[in-house]
Amino acid sequence: MALVKPFKAVRPQPDLAAQVASLPYDVMNTAEARQMADGNPFSFLHVSRAEINFPQGTDEHSQVVYDKARANFYHLINEGVLAQDAEPCFYLYAQTMNGRQQIGLVGSSSVEDYFRNVIKKHEFTRPEKEEDRIRHMETLQAHVGPIFLTYPRHQAIDALVNEVVSAEAPVYDFTATDGVRHSVWVIASQAKMDAIVHIFETEIPFTYIADGHHRTASAAKVGRKMREQNANHTGEEEYNFFLSVLFPDEQLAIMDYNRLVKDLNGYSAAAFLEKLREHFDVSTDTLPDVKPNRLHHFAMYLNGQWYKLIAKDGIVKQDPIGILDVTILQENVLAPLLGIEDPRTDKRIDFVGGIRGLAELQRRVDSGECAVAFALFPVSLRQLMDIADSGQVMPPKSTWFEPKLRDGLFSHLF
Repeated sequence: MALVKPFKAVRPQPDLAAQVASLPYDVMNTAEARQMADGNPFSFLHVSRAEINFPQGTDEHSQVVYDKARANFYHLINEGVLAQDAEPCFYLYAQTMNGRQQIGLVGSSSVEDYFRNVIKKHEFTRPEKEEDRIRHMETLQAHVGPIFLTYPRHQAIDALVNEVVSAEAPVYDFTATDGVRHSVWVIASQAKMDAIVHIFETEIPFTYIADGHHRTASAAKVGRKMREQNANHTGEEEYNFFLSVLFPDEQLAIMDYNRLVKDLNGYSAAAFLEKLREHFDVSTDTLPDVKPNRLHHFAMYLNGQWYKLIAKDGIVKQDPIGILDVTILQENVLAPLLGIEDPRTDKRIDFVGGIRGLAELQRRVDSGECAVAFALFPVSLRQLMDIADSGQVMPPKSTWFEPKLRDGLFSHLF
């Protein structure tokens, strides 16, 4: 069963929450982060992407950048922009986007649950990305980026959440520049906190990583390392737990996660199209009609033209991994035709979340930066959970969740 506990969050003063809150570090590059934080000294990007405080070209993985992140974090605390709650609490974090709301429970999840597979995974991680967050966490001695978990909806938790939201005013309630509304409530009632802990411990056998595999793996490894270094380890230390936001599965939606490839691996456009027809029905189309609206339908942008690709029956496998569109594309196009054997490490492929739209794919091909783009139909949450339950992993970059959790609203000190 899952162990989730309250914690003493470090969080912004209410009137500064909107200025502090920032998108997570891994959904933008340095130039974009620099622009987002421009003119805002309270932006949490000064902590999560501290290279923006240095001249362009500074190595974002140098120790001076991690040290600056720590200095910026504790400066926000010392200046009173952030403050730590006096007692452990749970928190509710509601996000409203395009009329759809999701409400997550903010708490701390167990490192040992990660290693025992009580927290289930569906993706592999890359060592260099883990190392970046390990160094960031160790330098700050804190988790400053919440991990997005989900769990099977539970009526008793729903009832408790609804009781708090309907009876109490949020401590934060603001709409970000992207139109997403963020609302936060504090659960300080000992009876409610005990009830939440008890439900997870006795009735929810597993939680699932929706987004944040690298942060989770990094937090778990930091926790285990600190345990090994502590001769007086008890299991109750804060490093045994990491910052998480847990959403009921029925509230979540997954967006498409699309692919761009820099070249055609020696093929001409005509020859590439001819090879595709061996496994796909290929027809021309235009925006917005080309956007995939069902499984095994793909959109492709090549040489100034959108195409609709429909997978032929013979290439669709009936197992949890083989039936995924990301698998179909990888096994029938990216690897055999374009030479992308390992999309986790190949520098010729890039990934674009569906929130950016198909026009972004078209722009990057038309600019000459890439040769071809593929848009996919989203993976379902049921597929994600089935794969995690089976002990398998999805191909990399299979899921894109929106809205993104904001950094800075909650931090967890070791």
